[in-house]
Amino acid sequence: MKKLILAVAVVASGLSTYALTINPIPSEITTISITEEFKEVALENVPTAVTEAVTKNFSTATLKKAYVNSSEQYKLELSIDGTDNVVYVDKDGNWLKLTDIEITPSTEQ
Repeated sequence: MKKLILAVAVVASGLSTYALTINPIPSEITTISITEEFKEVALENVPTAVTEAVTKNFSTATLKKAYVNSSEQYKLELSIDGTDNVVYVDKDGNWLKLTDIEITPSTEQ
């Protein structure tokens, strides 16, 4: 009887090791780089509506750099309380989500 219990314990422990194996599921990460579509512009060339939107919504922010694409959407690098942030806005001062950015294929080579 002791041998039977011991045999069952050995078999059960052997099967439990298979139950504990963890098979990692590969995850796919897609990164879209849209920075190539934006070209840097001088801060004085940024439309008034854009600078007013920054002032209104981020009163403590400092505009460090500005970029524009062919659809007149702006990528702004702001410094807010010592932290660098990137926001997107259209030429009329309306805030954009990253999914709202229009990406046009580059024709330069």
